[in-house]
Amino acid sequence: MEQHPNILSFGVTSGNGEETLISVDDVDPTLRSNSDDRHGVLFDGRRNAKSLSSREMDSLTAIADTLLPSMSVDITASRDCGEYMVSKLQHAMLGMLRLALWLMGTWYGTVIFCGTKSMSWRFPFFRRLSQVEPRRREEILLSWSFSSFYLFRLLFKGMKFLILLIHFTQVNEKGENPTWEGIGYCGPDPDFICKAQQEPSLDEKEDDHPLRKALVDMEESPMDALAMAGITFSSAIHRTDKTTISPMTPKTIRCRLPREVQPLLMEGDAMDRMYEGRGLLATDDLAVVVLAGSAVGGGTAVNWSASLRTPDHVMDEWCEEHDLALFRSDAYACALDAVCERMGVHSGHVEGREGFNNEVLRRGCEELGYPVNDIPRNSPTDHYCGWCCFGCKDGKKKGTNETWLVDMAESGNGVLLPGCRALKVVMDEGRKRRSARGVVFEYGKNSNSNSKEVFLVESKVTVIACGALGTPGLLKRSGLRNPNIGRNLHLHPVVMAWGYFPENYMWPGREKRSYEGGIMTAMSTVVSNFKTNGYGAVIQTPALHPGMFSVVTPWVSGADVKMRMERFSRTAHVFALARDRGSGVVNLPGSLTYELEGEDEVSLQRGLEKTLRILAAAGAEEIGTQHCKGERLNVKMASSHEFERFVRRESQRPLRDLRTPICSAHQMGSCRMGVTRRGRWWMREG
Repeated sequence: MEQHPNILSFGVTSGNGEETLISVDDVDPTLRSNSDDRHGVLFDGRRNAKSLSSREMDSLTAIADTLLPSMSVDITASRDCGEYMVSKLQHAMLGMLRLALWLMGTWYGTVIFCGTKSMSWRFPFFRRLSQVEPRRREEILLSWSFSSFYLFRLLFKGMKFLILLIHFTQVNEKGENPTWEGIGYCGPDPDFICKAQQEPSLDEKEDDHPLRKALVDMEESPMDALAMAGITFSSAIHRTDKTTISPMTPKTIRCRLPREVQPLLMEGDAMDRMYEGRGLLATDDLAVVVLAGSAVGGGTAVNWSASLRTPDHVMDEWCEEHDLALFRSDAYACALDAVCERMGVHSGHVEGREGFNNEVLRRGCEELGYPVNDIPRNSPTDHYCGWCCFGCKDGKKKGTNETWLVDMAESGNGVLLPGCRALKVVMDEGRKRRSARGVVFEYGKNSNSNSKEVFLVESKVTVIACGALGTPGLLKRSGLRNPNIGRNLHLHPVVMAWGYFPENYMWPGREKRSYEGGIMTAMSTVVSNFKTNGYGAVIQTPALHPGMFSVVTPWVSGADVKMRMERFSRTAHVFALARDRGSGVVNLPGSLTYELEGEDEVSLQRGLEKTLRILAAAGAEEIGTQHCKGERLNVKMASSHEFERFVRRESQRPLRDLRTPICSAHQMGSCRMGVTRRGRWWMREG
């Protein structure tokens, strides 16, 4: 079929978390060569030229040994964390964390951060953090976690997040993590590994994916590859610095499609390759941990299959309060029908084949008389897979990369360009309004390189689709100045509760594990307020593999966290998700701010109370929240009075003080629409 390049369908990735473009979602970083170490560091002992100082590493090792005593692995958490910090982590607080580590590598800095607990009655009286006894270090870290001094809480949360996540996700040369056996985790989906071993190798099948025909392979020459794809471009230049340009020899990219690499992707690898910020994205103050897809298909490639139509109360609000009549029109209803049909959205689950978390949620709601419904999903009813958050391994989940992008590839009307980053949209001035002429993007194998080719691709139609986190920066770099750009960011904040079900319990089945089964199949609207304005909370279940489980799990001592991790496979989690009135701002790339409003905090607290009751009603032996104090209740031994007091105390704790983890997997609103110039970003205002 003849290609029509006048409508440019163009996907790009940022190597450093910056904005991406255009009508298709981000191109999966897995489309790069396996030998492409884009950040200058591999987890095999080689060090980046920019490394932690000996004082920083000394302090980091002491903190890692305190958080995870007697849990050493082949590649130590401290070294891995150090390499991650200098080569991959981009966050507003990184400089502060490194300064704190350096200071604690001195006796005077340790006194500042650790107080008298770091001192000794014997010479030398003042010591570095690494010289303090392990028991004292535990007391120091615990005091940071609920300190009244905000920066101490931030330091504790940042260190815990990095060290535990890396420790439980990194693998050795055999693709194994020595802790997994002890916590009852199997690693990659064993059923799919068996299936893959019985089928042709990936190399033999690499041309099977329908998106490959739309992939521009720039292995020999980017300019030639673009020309062969039917794309016309104005120039190709080489940037050596900010002021000079010169010709260059094109670099090489070897590509592999997303679904083809799924058997190779485990939690750490998938987060590194398929999520914004390599899975370490958070607001500037670390108050909210944000999961956002950065792959072919965007968030639809890694989401949890839930496919909910726009609720009536939301359409009413948009239509009545914001004069957006479109959302109550027949055209919008037809569009929703078409999307759901193309994605294969349906409700229902196979009886007896529901995942551990969802079975717990459903049973607890039924015992309490709470409403519980099946969640519409874009995957088959029997899709019993807990690994879809790392990309659907068999393509049964019908995300964008299995539907509309395939349609694009089949039609010949668009291409995918891997390893590229959109710089700006080029505008032409007209008599009445400005219009987009095309897109400037850069291509280079190594994102940190000063030598990159820059192209201007021209098209009649340019669609910006970088998501709520990427679109604002691209619009600003393209000359748009509307003050609403980047503001009004909403995140649907989430807080969780947990319940422990020992393996000797007959229910749920002894063979069931917390990370297996459909991620989302059940939902309760008991505190949702759907019949009014919808500003309440829905109750659902998450996907938590060892790394993210460890991040949100309370830490009160090394022994305690070890016990909690040993219970990983039989600990169910249920969360409350709020429709938020609070909002935030997308600032520089990778920089977010967000303010949780008081009403949203109340909604989450009400939801948290219900989740604790649901877990107890489902038969959990112990229940608790993720507050830093780590308190838990043995439901079987507690009186009704003790139970009510525990639920009331845990659900009423403040949520805006860094003491309880808040997460988000939804990002919305940073480029809002409106019918007036005050509430709308548009080209004319550039």
